[in-house]
Amino acid sequence: MRNQIEFIVHGKYGLFTDPVTKIGGEKFTYQIPTYQALKGIVESIYWKPTLIWYIDEIRVMNAIQTEMKGVRPTKYHDASNELAYYTYLRNPSYQVRAYFEFNENREDLAYDRNEHKHHNIAKRSVKRGGRRDIFLGSRDCQGYVEACEFGSGTSDYDRYGEISFGPMFHGFNYPDETGRNELEARIWVPTMKDGFIKFKRPEECPIIRPVKKQEQKQFILGENLKSVEEEYLEMFPEEVER
Repeated sequence: MRNQIEFIVHGKYGLFTDPVTKIGGEKFTYQIPTYQALKGIVESIYWKPTLIWYIDEIRVMNAIQTEMKGVRPTKYHDASNELAYYTYLRNPSYQVRAYFEFNENREDLAYDRNEHKHHNIAKRSVKRGGRRDIFLGSRDCQGYVEACEFGSGTSDYDRYGEISFGPMFHGFNYPDETGRNELEARIWVPTMKDGFIKFKRPEECPIIRPVKKQEQKQFILGENLKSVEEEYLEMFPEEVER
């Protein structure tokens, strides 16, 4: 792809919560990151409402290991807290390949569809480690991004064979991206082969369920949307002198 980026993201812990475990208050992580979590990482590297990022493929670099930790989350009904046990991934590391397409549902942002410009900013943002803080699922799991060549190096799952992880959450369909005034959830069944996981595009997911009615978010230049030039100079202040 002409507009793809490649990077490795890693951290001490990761928590890609299985939504079924949220009900009891003690979260348990999926064995692999969800499409939506990876998309959030890419959007923390660089994002504009003009773009839609797609996760093409990941490579699991470190062995999948979990660790249970005692935490004290705040209760929903008051300000007190109670002991709960969360199960995290330990030392997660993933090579990621992603690409963007322009959001055809945002005709109001058609003036900003400059592929060359956005691609160059995205590649430079990867080299800088991202524009915003990176999290591996949960906000208490700090992540770090570095540029890499996808497929390089060795993985703990080289020549490991094929593994199926069963049905799991893929991501959300947001009104801004679908053009429909409804929030939807997607389910799929991922398979890893020798450490590589190829992600389905959102429209290819076999199960899509409505969540709630939701209006498209409005982006207004000068209010809640900055120009590309303003974004660029915030990220690379040394360019001001040029």
